[in-house]
This record gives sequence, structure tokens and C-alpha cells, in this order.
Amino acid sequence: MRVLGCPFRIGGFNPSRASLANGASSRSSAKDTTELIVGTRVKPVDFQRLNLRCHALLSDVPLHDVWAIRLDGGGPGRSIQDARAILFGGRRPPNLAVRGLFALRWALGRAFGWDDERHNPFSVSYVNRLAEADRSQSQVAPGTREGRFRVLYVFGEEALSELRNATVHAFVALALTPRPGGYTLYLAIYVKPVSRLTTLYMALIDPFRRLIVYPALGRQIQQRWSRTYA
Repeated sequence: MRVLGCPFRIGGFNPSRASLANGASSRSSAKDTTELIVGTRVKPVDFQRLNLRCHALLSDVPLHDVWAIRLDGGGPGRSIQDARAILFGGRRPPNLAVRGLFALRWALGRAFGWDDERHNPFSVSYVNRLAEADRSQSQVAPGTREGRFRVLYVFGEEALSELRNATVHAFVALALTPRPGGYTLYLAIYVKPVSRLTTLYMALIDPFRRLIVYPALGRQIQQRWSRTYA
């Protein structure tokens, strides 16, 4: 046994360290739970292990980051269309800070011509890579425009859309998986460079995306889901 404020052992067991370890474990567990409640970045492998069409279709596109949002309740049989209705049902961004960031981005796009249609030719769309089975099974016609995005496909538990401009060729993959007490919505962002501007552009916007935009989006999705399926 060691005294004078130093760790001590009893029969090989160190209660001081055990207490610290238990406390750290509890804090870590609480932190993980809280993050998942409001939406958190997860390891790409957590998404890549899911059986999804996007893994093969986007095999040449880097997976930039993945977010997981816990959705409580909802009952059995929910599909990705239910999640899409929640995600895209409101046109306004989730809060003032996010609205300001988007307004700034679109203003810059207009000033520099980043979003001109000439940067989004149909010939480079991944719609052209879809198999006939993808087209026939999609619940939304591939190529349908939804705002600034182009739908590639919408299956029962998975959806994929793309956005191309002078800064990026980006893809948003959604997957809805059941879990005890509800569902988990995965939101994966793939980014394919279109020029030397892409790397700089992503480096500039990533802090805002990860600290402001996606946490706010996660909260908004959960609130809408709760109101709809409570």
C-alpha cells in the first residue's frame, strides 16, 4: 500500500485508478450518447459496412465525412422517403447562423459564377453510371432536380443525390437503419475534386460545416421527426 496521496493497491487492485477509469468511462459514455442525440461524425467504416449501392457507384470518389443522427420512435416500416420528407420538408435552414452562412455562400457563388449551369453538364453526372436495375427500382426518377441537387436514386432505405459546381462535385448519401426504439439516419458526404479550388474550398468551409451546420441540421431533423412520429 502506498500513502501520502499516491495510488495504493490492495491485492493487486488499484481502487484509485479504478475510480478514475470508471469516471472516465461514464463521462465518455454520456458524451457519446449526447453526441448521437444531436448528430455526430462517425468513422467512415461505420457507414461503409452497411450494404448500400453507393459504395460501388462512388468507388472513385473520396468519402469526406459521415454523420449519424439518432431518431427515436417512428414505429416499424419507416423508409428513406420518410427521412427525406423530414430533411427536405422545410426550405429554411435550421437557424440564423446557418442561414447567414448559406446566404454568404450563394452570394459568393453569384459573384464568381461558381453555380453557373455550365459547371454542371449532364455528361459528367453519375446518373450516366446507373445500371438499369437502379433506374427501375428508384422511387424517384434518376436525374430529377431537387433545388440545387440532382437525384441519382431513392431506394427503400437508401438515397443518393449529387451537386456539381465550380468548387466541388459532391454527393449526399442517406441511409436509414432500424435500431431498438427507433432508427439511425446516416448522412455521408462524398467530395470529388473538380479543380485545384476544391481542396482550398473544403478546407475553408469544413470548420463551419462540422461545428455549426451539421449539428444544427441534426437537431432540426430530430425535432421534426419527433413532431411527426411522436
